[in-house]
Amino acid sequence: MAPPTALEAQDLKRDAEFKNALHGKTGQDSNYYRNILGKNKEAQKEAVDEYFKHWDNKAAGDETDADRKSRRDEYATLTRHYYNLATDLYEYGWGQSFHFSRYSKGEAFKQATARHEHYLALKMGIQEGMNVLDVGCGVGGPAREIAKFTGCNVVGFNNNDYQIERGTMYAKKEGLDKQVSFAKGDFMQMDFADNTFDAVYAIEATVHAPSLEGIYSEIFRVLKPGGVFGVYEWLMTDKYDNDNPRHREIRLGIELGDGISNMEKIEVAVAAMKTAGFELEVNEDLADRPDELPWYWPISGQLKYMQSIWDFPTLVRMTHFGRGAAHKFVGALETIGLAPKGTQKTADSLAVAADALVAGGREKLFTPMYLMVGRKPAKA
Repeated sequence: MAPPTALEAQDLKRDAEFKNALHGKTGQDSNYYRNILGKNKEAQKEAVDEYFKHWDNKAAGDETDADRKSRRDEYATLTRHYYNLATDLYEYGWGQSFHFSRYSKGEAFKQATARHEHYLALKMGIQEGMNVLDVGCGVGGPAREIAKFTGCNVVGFNNNDYQIERGTMYAKKEGLDKQVSFAKGDFMQMDFADNTFDAVYAIEATVHAPSLEGIYSEIFRVLKPGGVFGVYEWLMTDKYDNDNPRHREIRLGIELGDGISNMEKIEVAVAAMKTAGFELEVNEDLADRPDELPWYWPISGQLKYMQSIWDFPTLVRMTHFGRGAAHKFVGALETIGLAPKGTQKTADSLAVAADALVAGGREKLFTPMYLMVGRKPAKA
């Protein structure tokens, strides 16, 4: 990576100082409750205020073009604060791979998660020894899994210091720290040189970009000629009608609870890939396959779909009852001052998103797994 400019160095220093102020040493702790309760209260309030200012007192019917522009303009800060607030809650409820998956009969939750990651690597043709970039890597669950599955080397790219700290810890614990590394930055303007990586992938992460054409073009730039980009994209389907209040409420609920500045429709994403310069080899909505188990079932509260008793502790935390009990407990701790203010508000926004995601899935308005694989021309 190129050395940061003076302004970039200043931003990196500011972000690192805020991470230290908010999270302290919790980045090295695997106890989620201790991490949630261990946040600095003043820093937590700042993060809550900065994030929720984009949605507070703004119902779906009141949303304006100016509201959406404001979120796009501040996408980097919005996303960074979202994951400052939500990462521990994600890990508590979902594990270390922050994405949905397809599910098969008899397949355990963690197995399905790994298979979904393997499938992307397979469709992209990732091979041993390749240098691969994971755009929006979270705490590195997919990066570690794909590195183990293929033998490639992965750089996880992220704008959140806390997630990078946790991802680095997990990679070291698994003995993968020589194969999986992490870099900090804004994925709309990455510091990597042109033609750096053999392959780039993004799993439910580029939805945070203010412009799909912009992020895909930046990924195109850092790919070597002949390199491949694979993405599972969050998109509204062709059935989505922005003039329909119910549809708009579902979209806004997803955006509110998932830190998204501007979610697009499928047609926009496909066009963005082509405009960026990619030769599109695969584009398919995997959520539209006739699977017996829907992708959203873990957050639907329907434990009848559970495939393994070993899934129960994870999945019960994601049901309406499990989420409600955890949120009330956290709210009680917040009331008596043991949890920082804003913790329950964050948890409640995740619950709103879960309900909106289920509704969007059932009504075929939304997909979290629109698969696109594009290749950079060899003579680009």
